[in-house]
Amino acid sequence: MTDRRRLTSQRLFALTIGALTLLIVLGSWAGYASLADTTRVSDRLQLRISPAATAVVELGAALVDQETAVRGFVLAREPDFLAPYHEGVATERRVADRLRTLLADEPHALERLEAIERVAAGWRTAYAEPLIAAPNPESPLVVSSKTAFDALRADVSVLQQRVDEARAAGRRALDSSRHRRDTIFGIIVGGLLIGLFAIALMLQRLVLRPLERLQTSVRRVADGDFEHHVPADGPPDLAALGSDVEAMRERIVTALAESRGQEERLRRSNSDLEQFAYVASHDLQEPLRKIASFCQMLQRRYAEQLDDRARQYIAFAVDGATRMQALINDLLAFSRVGRVYDNVTDVDLSATMRRVRSDLEARMLDTDTVLECPEDLPVVQGDPTLLAMLWQNLVSNAIKFRKPDTPPRIVVDRQDEDGFHRFSVQDNGIGIEPQFEDKIFVIFQRLHPRDVYPGTGIGLAICKRIVEHHGGRIWLDPTYTGGARICFTLPVVAAADQP
Repeated sequence: MTDRRRLTSQRLFALTIGALTLLIVLGSWAGYASLADTTRVSDRLQLRISPAATAVVELGAALVDQETAVRGFVLAREPDFLAPYHEGVATERRVADRLRTLLADEPHALERLEAIERVAAGWRTAYAEPLIAAPNPESPLVVSSKTAFDALRADVSVLQQRVDEARAAGRRALDSSRHRRDTIFGIIVGGLLIGLFAIALMLQRLVLRPLERLQTSVRRVADGDFEHHVPADGPPDLAALGSDVEAMRERIVTALAESRGQEERLRRSNSDLEQFAYVASHDLQEPLRKIASFCQMLQRRYAEQLDDRARQYIAFAVDGATRMQALINDLLAFSRVGRVYDNVTDVDLSATMRRVRSDLEARMLDTDTVLECPEDLPVVQGDPTLLAMLWQNLVSNAIKFRKPDTPPRIVVDRQDEDGFHRFSVQDNGIGIEPQFEDKIFVIFQRLHPRDVYPGTGIGLAICKRIVEHHGGRIWLDPTYTGGARICFTLPVVAAADQP
């Protein structure tokens, strides 16, 4: 029974698809051949026979122009009357050359064309040129010239008839080719419809009915009846699908309990993010706006009483406040998108560090901070704003948590290991006790009172989030006792990804 079902549901489908494929291949080949033949016949009719018919008319007109010009010249004896004659001769030769190309596969028409050229040349030699040399209306050549030209005109009519016959034959061939093409495509469409009907019938009997039963069971589970058993019946492939769905149901039941715990943790995390957004948008931005506003008012009102250095300090303050507001806005945007951030590009960390050094220049001058950093920091892939934020938070923390009366000394180091860049930011400040290693990376967790060390407690939490977003990890080095040493890793850019 299993073998018969396997043959019905799988091999029979394969045979049907194979037959349809063969029909499509054969039909495509026949259709292509028919289209090619139709195109060939149509091109011959449109590009050769029809233009040849037009050229024959043009040839006849050129010959008539010659005969008319000679008679006019003989009667009027005006040289201007010969201009149509010479133009007609040139046109005749040009059109004859074109006709030889267009009628290359019409030997009878070519023979008639050659005869016309010979007769026309003979008419010019025997009648036209003597009359042009000695114009005399009473010359017997005038009458005999007309008789000879009438015979030439009859030859042109015969050539026109031959070309018309070729055009009629071409149209008949084109109609026949189109009929054959339509018949072939009709057979292809009919075969495809029959094959599709056969497949639909087999789908109904072998797949859809078992799927309906499976769907009913799955729907009960989807509606919340997780204890409902999903049957595994029907052909072997659908039975295997039913077994997989049943196994998935069991895994869902197991994972449901775990997901509820994760949901609670996620709720707390979202609450922290909302608190962060509130603090960033109110407690931080409003003081910054006041600083910038009052510094600008101070500069405008006391501009004449301030020296260059004072103006420069005011400019530093305004610029710092503006930069801080932009940084807060970046943090707010980052908190809204969570862990999804699309602005991934190659980031030169040396340039990033120079930017951070420039942003913190005023604080470093005020605190006599010494920042030692390698000149050859690598290029990594990530978001430039977030990586600049990472370095700025680490360096700012090292400056903020300095020892009293001791100028901060910050050392940035970098090593490569196991496909990662390992960075460290080491300072000579007050340090962090090892038991607080996990707490410092939790958002809004503070180790010191706000009046001693200002801040919202989000710096290292943001650093952790940025590093993990870029595929690395961050930690406190507990072996270093001369201050604090924060270490983190970032993935090495693959050679194929480097510019």
